[in-house]
Amino acid sequence: MTDRLRGPLPWLIVAALLPLVLGPYHVALFGYIFIAALVTLGIVLLTGVTGLISFGQAAFVGIGAYTTAYLTTTLAMSPWLTLPVAVVLTAGAAAVIGAVTLRMSGHFLAIASLAWGISIYFLVGNLPYFGGFNGLSGIPALTLFGIDLRGETAMYYVILSFLAASIWAVLNLLDSRVGRAIRSIRHGAALAESVGADPARLKIAVFVIAAALAALAGWLYAHHQRFVNPTPFGIHMGIEYLFMAVIGGVSSVWGAVIGALVVTLMKQALEDLLPSLLGQSGNFEIVVFGVLMLLVLQHARQGLWPWLIERTGVRRAPSRVAADPMPAIRAKPEPGEAILRIDRVRKSFGGLAAVDELSFRAEAGRVLGLLGPNGAGKSTMFNLISGVLPVSSGEIRFLDRRIDRERSRVLAAQGMARTFQHVKLVPSMTVLENAALGAHLRGRHGLLRAALRLDRAEEARLLAEAAYQLERVGLFAQRDELAGNLPLGQQRILEIARALASDPVLLLLDEPAAGLRYKEKQALARLLMRLRDDGVTVLLVEHDMDFILGIADRLVVMHYGRKLADGAPREVQANADVQLAYLGAD
Repeated sequence: MTDRLRGPLPWLIVAALLPLVLGPYHVALFGYIFIAALVTLGIVLLTGVTGLISFGQAAFVGIGAYTTAYLTTTLAMSPWLTLPVAVVLTAGAAAVIGAVTLRMSGHFLAIASLAWGISIYFLVGNLPYFGGFNGLSGIPALTLFGIDLRGETAMYYVILSFLAASIWAVLNLLDSRVGRAIRSIRHGAALAESVGADPARLKIAVFVIAAALAALAGWLYAHHQRFVNPTPFGIHMGIEYLFMAVIGGVSSVWGAVIGALVVTLMKQALEDLLPSLLGQSGNFEIVVFGVLMLLVLQHARQGLWPWLIERTGVRRAPSRVAADPMPAIRAKPEPGEAILRIDRVRKSFGGLAAVDELSFRAEAGRVLGLLGPNGAGKSTMFNLISGVLPVSSGEIRFLDRRIDRERSRVLAAQGMARTFQHVKLVPSMTVLENAALGAHLRGRHGLLRAALRLDRAEEARLLAEAAYQLERVGLFAQRDELAGNLPLGQQRILEIARALASDPVLLLLDEPAAGLRYKEKQALARLLMRLRDDGVTVLLVEHDMDFILGIADRLVVMHYGRKLADGAPREVQANADVQLAYLGAD
């Protein structure tokens, strides 16, 4: 994760020294800024990293704040004991809400988040034991080992400590095998599933983490303010938190702090300045924020923090690989053994049979080419094998197990790896990180160990495995480049390295030569021949016969969904039916 290398320690030292030069008002103000940064940090995870838009994070802040307010004022519970209660209660509510709403996508999810934000706002506002819209007062100040923390400076350091710990944990999480899977979700569930991750569960996990950060912010707010009412937790604040994330850098951890700082300070300044300039009171700062948003989207679309990093020329330090690659996780079949069997498979879309009674097999240690002109049904057959589509009839067996109803992530766990016809990478991750994404199933540590940085030994070995596969395919020198900066030919080779990192039994390549120039095709052909010589089993879908003739050990030609020919490449090339259907020859 590149954010890790932006020098957090100097900024932490600066933040720790601020109370020495600021007055009590500004110290308290920075406390509120850091509380807002906690909420915005969750939005960065949710929206910038995972691609889920939520306007309802302020409601989770409210749950955390009201939980501690009620328990401390009504039941006289210790504030420190209410912290885990607030976080767990909010996380539970988020898990239930997320299980329902995260099935939606696009604007439907955003609208749903508006609905629950409004609902929770009016719920606490109309419940008498929460004080209605007047709120709850008399919330006790925090104490620690008998020390009263009610002062602005003391609370400032408490808030700063929680923010620093949260940023550290989030950076650790994103810089791990689970974090790479989370970062891949934004670029399509198919990519995450292809490496064995469960995107639905990861989305809920991120949603719960973001809610827990909001609950922590609410707990801090309640004991900093020592009074709560529903107004700071309304939908307008949910929008403001999202605004902070966009201004600071919605995909950057440090952008959460920058966004909270800029928006909060500007809001304070404009609320004082604009009424005096215009001669009347009103929410004029909203107009200025709208103009600011337009300027940021026009000139710094990634946000202020990435814009500053780009302008200052800060670069990530070169990666160091200091561990042995991961051991093989499965035994390889004997050469020539049939590992994939397609038996009378049919796939219909309405009245159209895209694949019609197709049968063939793939043998271990061989390259099988699935060939045919455009519209022959190759991609449909590929999607049936890789678990993207279910068959209408017939059977697909992999390693003697029927798989035609299995999901892609299940097939990945069984030893099937794939690339995509249209390249699917995470452009904002390095080449090394993208390759390591393929080794997802070869690690075992989960969210908690990653966040606490207890997975470093396993992480080092996963990165070593990724580096080994990059060296194998000739991309090791580019390991620290962002994947989005590679030319198309190298991006396709990187997809192969990612697939190889899973230690596959069968490698599925979906038109890997599509869109490549002649020299790029030559480089790809040399790589595939090396993999074949290494004993890698490959099923290659292509329509370029010249490219595939020198690579494949056997060819299956499809035409209108049916098998037209099956045999050695030169035999298939000489087949009159293939020449007529595929080449248009007489």
